[in-house]
Amino acid sequence: MFINDFKNFGVTSASASQKRPAGYAFLVEKYQLAVIPNWHISYIGENESFWYVIQENQVEETYPAAYWPGEDDAAQLQFALRHDTVNLGILSVLFEVIPTETVLKSVQDHSQEDWCRVLWFLYEFLTGKRLELPDLTEGETIPILDPRLFYTLDPGEFIPRQRVLNNLTGDAAFCPLIRRTDKLAEMEKKNLQARCEEVVKSYPPALLKRALTYLHKKETRSSFEIEHIQPDNSRTGKFVTLLERAEQTDFCRKEQLIEIQNQVVDERFRDSDYRKDQNYVGQSISHRREIIHYICPRPEDLPALMDGLLHTHQMMKNGGLHPVVHAAAVAFAFVFMHPFNDGNGRIHRFLINNILSQSHFIPAGITFPISAAMLKDPKLYDQALETFSKPLIKITQYTLDAMGRMTVHNETARWYRYVDMTVQTEALFEFIARTIEDELVEELDFLNQYDQTKEKLQTVVDMPDQLVDLFIRLCGQNGGRLSTKKRKDHFSFLSDEELTQMESIVQEGYRLDPSL
Repeated sequence: MFINDFKNFGVTSASASQKRPAGYAFLVEKYQLAVIPNWHISYIGENESFWYVIQENQVEETYPAAYWPGEDDAAQLQFALRHDTVNLGILSVLFEVIPTETVLKSVQDHSQEDWCRVLWFLYEFLTGKRLELPDLTEGETIPILDPRLFYTLDPGEFIPRQRVLNNLTGDAAFCPLIRRTDKLAEMEKKNLQARCEEVVKSYPPALLKRALTYLHKKETRSSFEIEHIQPDNSRTGKFVTLLERAEQTDFCRKEQLIEIQNQVVDERFRDSDYRKDQNYVGQSISHRREIIHYICPRPEDLPALMDGLLHTHQMMKNGGLHPVVHAAAVAFAFVFMHPFNDGNGRIHRFLINNILSQSHFIPAGITFPISAAMLKDPKLYDQALETFSKPLIKITQYTLDAMGRMTVHNETARWYRYVDMTVQTEALFEFIARTIEDELVEELDFLNQYDQTKEKLQTVVDMPDQLVDLFIRLCGQNGGRLSTKKRKDHFSFLSDEELTQMESIVQEGYRLDPSL
């Protein structure tokens, strides 16, 4: 049973008198493993009814007593794959503690069953070890991920050994998973790409060309403002230049990422390679007391993780993945890996624009002010980040020295390598919808209103463009009227009749009410 099946059952908050964990939950408890919990946690109850509880982004489902698979590890793995779905992070841990002989015997006994062939493939995929088994020579090809439940690569790669279709959205070095939720299905139905094209085509081409400069500046300003940074003109100009190149250049390469980092940070903090220190995001609340919000990968794990991320980006690019899913997986993974000492957040948001532009999701000649939408809803943005960061902190063992330097003591690379990116993808879809309907339309409407207002103003008095701009701006700041002082300072040449006419034009063009 999966999330889309829950509409067939009633939600209850009552707790079962007795229930025992099953699937991943059983094996994690049995081996006392520290893991990021799966999105779906299974229990077996005493009676014959199904019931479940949904809390935030996690589902706890209780099955009838007849579903109990027994305490055999192989049987519990089978239950997990069938009911809890594929979780690469947890499976990678389990394959280190469950004896290889258990997996081998299970495959030998059930090699023609779908779940077992998936288990066999995932064991070799995640461990790099080859089970002492001959290749299959017959049997229908089955997918590793059910395309009805997960976003997958198309067409995928046929693996003759297990006769499976490897349609995972990445390789063993980095493989995020994105589940097909009801919310994502609703977002896809909106066809945001077509909606964006519809919006853009409703404005004159000349206006769109002018709007690009404003959109670049809006995205730049908002991206820096999210981090409470006021960039100087030089850094603003460099970021705008990067946005201008987003349509032509794929920046998901190491050299290009370093180039971006060098452009968006203070020149004193430029990096020439990935960071060599343990990084984290924290908040000092008193002397020698720090609140840790996020812990980045260990520096020794970073090169392999980043190589995997960049290779997976190419796989997604060539694998027919939905552009928004692709952008969410890569851009959020980048900020989770935090490969540089500074500038990671700005690069992460730039990569969203870069991937969407490269995939032609964004119409040619347009930049998405996605950061403006994020800036207006920091709660949704923070939730997308904290869904990963909070459970990660709970299983990371670390110490801070007197200088605030962190040391991570346990192996954590797998949790950055195998991330469930569903929540982040949902958030990005929402931000893109808002960007199209609010930020993009707002900017284009403003310019369109300006052009129409300017044209009407110049029928009253044919002023230079600079004075027209100033008149509109000063009236806009004062509810549609020009103050006595501003008129005296800048527009003393206007007659009372001309001034009244021009103020009315601005009020009408920008829907301003001077009485308010």
